[in-house]
Amino acid sequence: MPLPHFLILILLVILASGLTIWAASSVGVPFFALGLVALLAAAIGHLAVHEDR
Repeated sequence: MPLPHFLILILLVILASGLTIWAASSVGVPFFALGLVALLAAAIGHLAVHEDR
């Protein structure tokens, strides 16, 4: 992956996370609940990967 594409990808991830935090805080979702949802999504994503070991 060329460096400009990689940097744009990192920028988009940072902007998307900032937008998510801003939208959740403006609606009134507590940061603890947002963190739990993110942790649960990461755990599901980790367990959903099927690797041949």
